[in-house]
Amino acid sequence: MAFESLTDKLQNVFKNLRSKGLLKEEDVKAALKEVKMSLLEADVNFKVVKQFVAKVEERAVGQEVLTGLNPGQMVIKIVNEELVNLMGPEVTELSLLPAGNLTVIMMCGLQGAGKTTTTAKLAGRLKSKGRNVLLAALDVYRPAAIKQLQVNGEKVGVDVFEMGENQSPVDIARAAVEYAKKNSKNVLILDTAGRLHVDEEMMQELKNIKAAIEVTQTLLVVDAMTGQDAVNVASSFNDEIGVDGIILSKLDGDARGGAALSCKAVTGKPIIFVGMGEKLTDLDQFYPDRMASRILGMGDVLSLIEQVSENAIVDEEKEKDMAARMKKGKFDFNDYLESMKMMRKMGGLGSILGMMPLGGGVKKSDLEDAIDEKELARMEAIVLSMTPKERSNPKILNPRRKNRIAKGAGVDISVVNRFIKQFEQTQKMMKQMPGLMGGKRGRMRFPF
Repeated sequence: MAFESLTDKLQNVFKNLRSKGLLKEEDVKAALKEVKMSLLEADVNFKVVKQFVAKVEERAVGQEVLTGLNPGQMVIKIVNEELVNLMGPEVTELSLLPAGNLTVIMMCGLQGAGKTTTTAKLAGRLKSKGRNVLLAALDVYRPAAIKQLQVNGEKVGVDVFEMGENQSPVDIARAAVEYAKKNSKNVLILDTAGRLHVDEEMMQELKNIKAAIEVTQTLLVVDAMTGQDAVNVASSFNDEIGVDGIILSKLDGDARGGAALSCKAVTGKPIIFVGMGEKLTDLDQFYPDRMASRILGMGDVLSLIEQVSENAIVDEEKEKDMAARMKKGKFDFNDYLESMKMMRKMGGLGSILGMMPLGGGVKKSDLEDAIDEKELARMEAIVLSMTPKERSNPKILNPRRKNRIAKGAGVDISVVNRFIKQFEQTQKMMKQMPGLMGGKRGRMRFPF
């Protein structure tokens, strides 16, 4: 996940501030010097960093902070507020016309930024909100671009309009608008062609499309993995064709995060969505305040709660039954598989940990080292090697059955024995702590 390195460095800076009972002006300036270096290493635009640090210092170096009850916390609060202002400061919603009208969204960006995949993600998201969406394939240059959009469109259940590779993108755009109106579509998303770099021909084509049809929103997809280059690309597109909003793709990758912290400040255009995975459902609304909290290691509990609600895979009655059995220590390996399935739908353990508030100097990387994703996969393979009867009644797992399960999972018998023993211990622990599972607020919703 982006920002991990930045988060670790900022937490070290703030840990030193908290250890001081009273902050002097030189303490604040020394800390902000470290903050400045951390932001530059995260590939944040130099001018943005300079302005950011100046604003924080102006607010932090004052009597209210230096003689406050908890000056270290005050400085952190100021840094958090300025991070929010840098990226927002408010949540920007996608502008859509009333359902009786046709909203036309033009997607643009460089080749390799994930534009076509992001286009399908956006279509799926809008469809889930009740919109009747049509995708239009305007990339007539890149091999298999039309086919890729058709495949992804089918996956999200959205129709794709295409006229092949021998038509001009402008003509396709006009025809797509007419088709959308005749077929009662209220959102048309245009997947335009990209290039390996910004060039005049690409920009002119986008200008021609905007001149030929009425575009409601122009969204730019930029690759968060490219760091500072993403900001330069955003500036170029905004200057040439005008951009209404930005979608940051691949923010779940090994990105330093500079693009997310720089785009709004440099272009003046808001980040509306962020791509947080490869699945076509992995497109999230961008919340500046939540992202700032995650950068500072404060977690993002609201997003975690939303993901649990959106990705719930058990109905109300099944959930009550599972909670009751857990309360009695009678949950079985089927429940284990159910919780693993939910965890994957939420982006895996890494995604969940990224939204958890980590106090006491604990780093996300420390927790990930302690909980090995590969080990979890091996445990799941063991359960999948069991028969339905064995999953429902673990007590029947005798040595012969365990040997068969070990061979099926490709692990040593000792691994199976250890896993089953740990599972039994967890059952006992749950039975001894009914307060965690019962009560009005106690229903088990999380897969851990």
